[in-house]
Amino acid sequence: LESGSRLKHYVIDRAIGAGGMGEVYVARDTNLDRDVAVKVLPAHLAENPTNLARLEREAKAVAALSHPNIMAVYDFASADGHAFIVTELLRGGSLRSRLADGALPPRKATELGRQIARGLAAAHDKGIVHRDLKPENVFLDESGRAKILDFGLASVGADPEDGAAGDHATMTNITAPGTVMGTADYMAPEQVRGRPTDNRAD
Repeated sequence: LESGSRLKHYVIDRAIGAGGMGEVYVARDTNLDRDVAVKVLPAHLAENPTNLARLEREAKAVAALSHPNIMAVYDFASADGHAFIVTELLRGGSLRSRLADGALPPRKATELGRQIARGLAAAHDKGIVHRDLKPENVFLDESGRAKILDFGLASVGADPEDGAAGDHATMTNITAPGTVMGTADYMAPEQVRGRPTDNRAD
């Protein structure tokens, strides 16, 4: 998308990143007069209903959570042939980029680990398993707070008591049994084998 283009009441400023499931832009929410991040599903993927369902699932999964260690979602919509998620605009960098500067001091590593665990616990309490937790998906804002990003591969409805996937009123499970999804270096053994996951996978 070009600078100045609009998706509903969001005016695109500039691109800030891209991944397998979307391109991310800084935009201005003209209704609330604030800067936001807009994740847009690429046009060549938006034609696939499975990809649209995955994007909607990510939006609903994160919107169901309200926690200081999880990125906030504000909106999910479609406009001009683009499906997109609107989130808070975070300023800082990924844990991966921070680790490129060297190992974290033990005290800082422990504190970040606690923050990430608290965010995951909030997700697990809602039956949401992230399934793609890695340094690229943990953001460190300017205050040093960790925020978990990218619930695009999340499974919803996992019951930690029985270890099986259950039902969830707002989601549809679009990952078929036997499908391997995730990042190889960070996948739990059951993910690698394409088996059902629960919160222990995170």
